[in-house]
Amino acid sequence: MIPIRLEIEGLYSYKERQVIEFERLTAAGLFGIFGAVGSGKSSILEAILIALYGSPERVSSSGERGSMIHLQSPQVVLHLIFRTGKNNEATYKAQYSAKRNKKDPEKIESGDHIIYQQVGQEWEPTQKTAEELVGMSKENFKQTIIIPQGKFRAFIDQKPLDRAEMMQQLFGLDRFDLSGPTGSLLKVAKEGKIRLETQLSPLQGIAKEVLEAKEAEVKLVTQEALAQGKKVIQGSERLKKLDLTRKYFLQLKALREAALQLQAQVPRMQEKKKQFQNYRKAKTYLKPVWDRIQDTKKDLEKYQVSFTDCSRFKKIYAEELATLKEEEQALREKNELRPQREAKIRDLKKVLEIQELRGKQATLQIKLEELTPKLQVLKEKSLDLEKQIKSIEAQQEQVPQADPILLAQLNTLLDKMGSLEERSTSLSVQIQDEEKELQKRALQLQQWDELVPTGAASLEQGLNKLQDKVKDLEGEKDRLLKTQGLSSHTHLLVAGQACPLCGSSEHPQPLNSSDSEDSLQSLEEQLKKEQASLEALRNGIHSKKLEEIQLANSQKNLADKNQELQKLSLDLKGLIQSLSDLGIADKKTLEERLESLNTHHQRWNGLHKELEGLRKEWHSQRGKVAEEEKALQQFLLQNQDLFSRISTQEQAIHDLEFCQTFFQKSQQEIHGTIAKVERDIEEAAKDLLGIQKHIDSKKSYQSKNEADLKNFEKELISHQKKWGDLQQNFEALISSHGFTQEQELLHMMELNLDVDKIESELQDFDQKLASTTSKIQELEAEEGVISFSEEQFQVQQQELQEDQEKEKEFLSKKTLLQKEVEDITEELEEKNRLSQQFLELENREAHLLVLEKLFTGKGFVKYVSSIYLRELCNTANKRFMKLTKNSLSLEIDDSNTFWVIDYLNGGKKRLLKTLSGGQTFQASLCLALALAEKVKMLNQADQSFFFLDEGFGALDKTSLRVVFETLKSLRHENRIVGIISHVEELQQEIGVYAQIDLDPELGSQVSYSF
Repeated sequence: MIPIRLEIEGLYSYKERQVIEFERLTAAGLFGIFGAVGSGKSSILEAILIALYGSPERVSSSGERGSMIHLQSPQVVLHLIFRTGKNNEATYKAQYSAKRNKKDPEKIESGDHIIYQQVGQEWEPTQKTAEELVGMSKENFKQTIIIPQGKFRAFIDQKPLDRAEMMQQLFGLDRFDLSGPTGSLLKVAKEGKIRLETQLSPLQGIAKEVLEAKEAEVKLVTQEALAQGKKVIQGSERLKKLDLTRKYFLQLKALREAALQLQAQVPRMQEKKKQFQNYRKAKTYLKPVWDRIQDTKKDLEKYQVSFTDCSRFKKIYAEELATLKEEEQALREKNELRPQREAKIRDLKKVLEIQELRGKQATLQIKLEELTPKLQVLKEKSLDLEKQIKSIEAQQEQVPQADPILLAQLNTLLDKMGSLEERSTSLSVQIQDEEKELQKRALQLQQWDELVPTGAASLEQGLNKLQDKVKDLEGEKDRLLKTQGLSSHTHLLVAGQACPLCGSSEHPQPLNSSDSEDSLQSLEEQLKKEQASLEALRNGIHSKKLEEIQLANSQKNLADKNQELQKLSLDLKGLIQSLSDLGIADKKTLEERLESLNTHHQRWNGLHKELEGLRKEWHSQRGKVAEEEKALQQFLLQNQDLFSRISTQEQAIHDLEFCQTFFQKSQQEIHGTIAKVERDIEEAAKDLLGIQKHIDSKKSYQSKNEADLKNFEKELISHQKKWGDLQQNFEALISSHGFTQEQELLHMMELNLDVDKIESELQDFDQKLASTTSKIQELEAEEGVISFSEEQFQVQQQELQEDQEKEKEFLSKKTLLQKEVEDITEELEEKNRLSQQFLELENREAHLLVLEKLFTGKGFVKYVSSIYLRELCNTANKRFMKLTKNSLSLEIDDSNTFWVIDYLNGGKKRLLKTLSGGQTFQASLCLALALAEKVKMLNQADQSFFFLDEGFGALDKTSLRVVFETLKSLRHENRIVGIISHVEELQQEIGVYAQIDLDPELGSQVSYSF
């Protein structure tokens, strides 16, 4: 996860909206967040956690949530833009907001928490949570990516079980919990054995001899079917020849009938051919000339009508032009008065401006009359505030001011004393519980020892004896199964014939299958009983070992708690001595002293806050007085300006006598008069232009009409001559092509016959008649066609059908026998396959039983978790040994507890808690960096982010230098590291940082080094 931008508003000391530009900070690889104590540095990490996971860190999510909102802010709003996913390719925006209740500001409404994904240039809501996007829970996120203040030692201080659980969650080690899958596989194996036994049961009677007998029967039926098939082939060939002759006979009969029908159509087709020839002459030679005559006649009528219309329009256009010229002259005279009328309009507009300025002047005078008394009230109120401030200052001087350092020191001592006493009481109760638990576990171990089998010295020895017994029973079971398999073939033994197994011809004592079955059943019942006892004994041994481990853990926990209780007692004594040095005898005296100091401190702070409020109000009041005085001065200047503008406008009026009457009228009436005159001027100009355009248009139409009149007269004379010539040509063509009646010719031309279709029909008829005659002659010449007998054909067909039925019977019998052979073959193969599977499942079941015992509980997961922790420890040692100059290294034992190897003392081991504050910080830093590195590899990211708010104040200058060099070297590993600190040495070393300053009025303010 790489942050890009964070917006904070209303969170803790952030009163106003502030923006943290992480993209420019993270570009440096190593950056800082610096500021004084209480400036709001740690609130940045708090804001990131709230924006991502929707819940605060310092306060609870329910009743204390209101404490995280700035006292002067109505809401808290957080926006975090970040990248995550594989190689940090996806961009998301986490948004959180919560408001104060309008009716009860002390209560906070439920917060809204939404995450958006960037798709193109848009933000779309997503249902994914921060756990899914970042790949870890909030608690794990605080120990690997962003480490808030007070949480830096959390990973070291975790209990071993919690630390192992964290490894499981971070790296998905639950995939190594194989107890469930193993149990499922074992169940499947057992069910598979039962299924195979059920499938093998009906296949016991299948043997190879039955298959050989069926194969011989198939061979005999196959020979019979082949003989009958040859007979069917011969009959088919005879019938095929006879069927061809029958086909020719039927064709001859059909052709003779068709020939008679065609002969009957010959007269009609000849008449149709004659009519077709006349139609083609009329369409080809006469129809084009006739069409031209009709077209010329239509054009002649059209030009006659057009010539008449143009003659009539010539007179109409002359009358309309005379009327339009009279209207044009009247409009010209009206438009010549336009300049005088426009001057009047300009004077009226100046009257409107003067009226408007006089209205503003009246309004301004009212404001001046209102502002003077108001200004006087503000000045008096300011004087009252000055008197109150002097009074409060006098009271504050009389109140003794408590030493804040002493007050904080005493409060810390009281809190520590309460915490030590509470922890001591809690440890005493826990020690009593642990002692009871030890007694209970000791009694439980005694009960397990009572389960030792008779004749055995221990549970393990009893287990070995029982395993040997079960192994012997399983061997006996295999022997009986083999015997039972042989006994199933005793029915094949014949006296005097050789045994297929041993070759002997004598069989004095053949096996009895019923005896072997009874013995096998009895043996299986005994074997199941012994296996159940064996399983119960194994479970007992495993449970006993677990109980012994838990007993050892309980003893260790009891010793640790006793040691911690002794340390608490010493700390409490040292605390009482510190109180004595301050002149305080006991806890009660301390509480009384604190109550007195708090009373004075609260009284002084109350007066101080009241004084600050009055001073703030006084400054505000002084600002209002200055603003009102400034407004008064501006109103006076505006009034003088209005007098000057009114005088200027009155002097600009040309016809003052005309305008006098309008000064008494309303602006609406003056606007109406102006609009009316302007409309009349515009309409007069528009009408003149329109009439002129109309005259031009009419003249154009008149000229065009005269030209059309001459053209139509010329076309009329030309088409009259053309029509006469075409009429003479048409009469000559009628005579030359032999048409006597004109009416018959016109009817022929009006017909719309399909020439190609009729011609094709005539040709098809002639070809069909000739083809039919020729085909009849060919068929009559074929052998046996004329003498064909239908009765003889039916007899041959019946004999062939009977032979085919017999062949089908043989083939059907053969098919059934072959199917039986296939079924028996498949059953034999299935029997062999199932037997092999049964043996494989027995072996698989045995192996799975062993694995089930190995994976009981989460032992394997814990083992893998310890491997991850050791690898984490090895990675951390690469930096830790460098920081400690090869004097210390980290080690983790089988119970996931951290130890320190001290090379300056012969490489001896000691607890991690024995390190100094600076060394503990170094160890925590190395482990946190190693953990972040593993998470980076897990998420397949090219960059990783690590943000730290802790611990640099515990280091000396040399250690601080080594730590800083370590942090700088991370940039070469493509890591981004951010630190929050108030240590000045770090601020001098880090060139890219954000500075947080707490302003009393504005809250926390963010600035940058760039």
